[in-house]
Amino acid sequence: MMKSFKVMLVPNKHQRTRLFQFAGTARFAYNWALQKEIDAYEVGEKFISGYDLTKKFTVLKNSGEYPWLKSISSQATFQAVRDCADAYIKFFKKQSLRPRFKSKRRGDFSFYQAADKIKITTTHVKLEAIATSKRKNRQRLNWFRLAEHGRIPVGVKYFNPRITFDGLNWWLSVAIEFAEPKPAENCGEALGIDLGVKNLATCSDGTTYSNINRTKTVRRLKKKLRRIQRSISRKYEMNKSKGGSYQKTRNIIKSERKLLRIHHRLADIRQNYRHQITSAIIGRKPNPIVLEDLNVRGMMSNRHLAKAVQEQGFYEFRRQIEYKATWKGLRVVIADRFYPSSKTCIACGHVKKNLHLSERIYHCENCGNVIDRDLQAAINLKRYVS
Repeated sequence: MMKSFKVMLVPNKHQRTRLFQFAGTARFAYNWALQKEIDAYEVGEKFISGYDLTKKFTVLKNSGEYPWLKSISSQATFQAVRDCADAYIKFFKKQSLRPRFKSKRRGDFSFYQAADKIKITTTHVKLEAIATSKRKNRQRLNWFRLAEHGRIPVGVKYFNPRITFDGLNWWLSVAIEFAEPKPAENCGEALGIDLGVKNLATCSDGTTYSNINRTKTVRRLKKKLRRIQRSISRKYEMNKSKGGSYQKTRNIIKSERKLLRIHHRLADIRQNYRHQITSAIIGRKPNPIVLEDLNVRGMMSNRHLAKAVQEQGFYEFRRQIEYKATWKGLRVVIADRFYPSSKTCIACGHVKKNLHLSERIYHCENCGNVIDRDLQAAINLKRYVS
């Protein structure tokens, strides 16, 4: 079983410059390989494998046409070329969309590091070829400080190390292989979980987890977000040229950076809250855990609910439950999408076909049972496995 770890890097200004150079070179190699594949396809030639593309890229690197290629680790460029070839194969197998050229403007900053050359301690990580000089004092540039100490296990084999940039910070992600977990012992009874907009999660044992987006902190940040967005819009209008194009000034760049920080802050708050909830649920060791297969795309088509559904992150909640349950040896059951969990009365089994979303309290027409619809859905999900 593979586990992935992601830690933020704390580079100095020289290291930050080199990281952007590595990411830019990897983007160049990816786009070069994609153009080669497109050219070969248009003239009727066969697909070019990643191995053949790396040989052609080595010729380009030694030709002297782009001398700056030699200052970057070959592993970063070769892996970018292989990634392009793999994406092209998946496209023709109809496993993914057609690969697109990576854009600097959209922030496609990432590159690969050789797994056998990366070194990780509790506080630092050593990357390959960041320092171009062999002098001892310059070699310190290869060592990057980690924002979280002891986050990544030390002295193990690492797989697929990647360095990525999210617009504000640089991140290191690695995968580590662990033994398959044994089935959990001393497990509790089954647990049904109903996800919603009013409350993020309602469990069959009566536990409810509220919507984090309705808290004072999140509402204050969203209000600040709207104000900065309006301010940026006004600045663009003020700097609009006679030809109709918008001019980006330094003040606009500063404001957009503030906007990005708030977006990241909101995303971190929501992600941290989901992790707290899922860890608390897994910590009770329910077995199995029953979730509903929600039609999130259909829910997003409702313009009144789209934003609220997006902020809740139902898919991310399910993903966390599934992989954390796997780590603990627990079982997760996904109920059928058309299973009437909210419409079925838990007392008599009557199905109320016309149940509107605005009806938060379920009134049974057959037996007169009155219950919260979300709690009823969670209880019915728990009974789904019995």
